[in-house]
Amino acid sequence: MYDACCKPLHDGKEAPDVLALMRSRYTAYALGKAEYIQRTTHPKSPYFEKDKGRWTAGILEFCRTTEFCRLFIFGYGPTHVYFATQLKQNGESFTLTENSRFEQIDGRWLYLDGEVARGT
Repeated sequence: MYDACCKPLHDGKEAPDVLALMRSRYTAYALGKAEYIQRTTHPKSPYFEKDKGRWTAGILEFCRTTEFCRLFIFGYGPTHVYFATQLKQNGESFTLTENSRFEQIDGRWLYLDGEVARGT
């Protein structure tokens, strides 16, 4: 499934829509692909960092300390994806729910921001 879904995007193919980008970013976090997360983050995103070394270290630390258990897509539109993911950190399970927003720059979809609700 990875070879058909996310690997082509991780290898440089552009995401055709926001749903494909969101799924590929989730998979990139699960696999520790910091460069892909950076490449697909909008420069106006609050998560965008100019210091690439610090940004990479932060992403990799999050990936290393987080188990990505399951992804649920509740809905999506032309510029957003509403999803939840079950995660585990330090032996504690929790659910993170987000309504993510995306924007195109020069025909490329990028993650802009999202409204996050962290639950248990």
